[in-house]
Amino acid sequence: MLAEPARDDARALSRSWSADDAVTALFSAHYRGLVRLGVLLLHDETAAEDVVQDAYVALHRRWWRLRDADKALAYLRTSVVNGARSALRHRGVADRYVAARRLVDEPTVASAESGALALLRHREVLEAVRRLPARQREAIVLRYYGELSEAEIADAMGVSKGSVKSHAARGMAALRESLELAP
Repeated sequence: MLAEPARDDARALSRSWSADDAVTALFSAHYRGLVRLGVLLLHDETAAEDVVQDAYVALHRRWWRLRDADKALAYLRTSVVNGARSALRHRGVADRYVAARRLVDEPTVASAESGALALLRHREVLEAVRRLPARQREAIVLRYYGELSEAEIADAMGVSKGSVKSHAARGMAALRESLELAP
């Protein structure tokens, strides 16, 4: 257990309450939007909720270290993006393991969800976004869903603004091509 800096009990209590109040306010204002961001990155609502909840827990745990409380939302966004990356890596490892263990090749059956997605144009766009490489998808989702500036996207993704521009441009080009070819 890490020792916290020495503080008197009253100061520690007031700091604890301020973290609770601040995280509660952030939770009520931004939870749904962060879950939607996670769903767009992970394609799984349950996993997205887990990632977002972990981000809030981490923020609360580290609240006393936060230098600028105004950047708490940016911290949460970055945590969600990083958590989604981690979950996707884990999912990839698990999928490769299951595929390697499969003794008999089973025919792939399209899910009911994929049939429903084909019927609606906006669902086609979601599918096209899902097919993008991870960095391009992150840049597109943060820009057009999250309505973040290039600087905010760069902070959330941990890359330069130039990389954000490059990933977004490539992603948009791939989406244009994919959606023009769709029937």
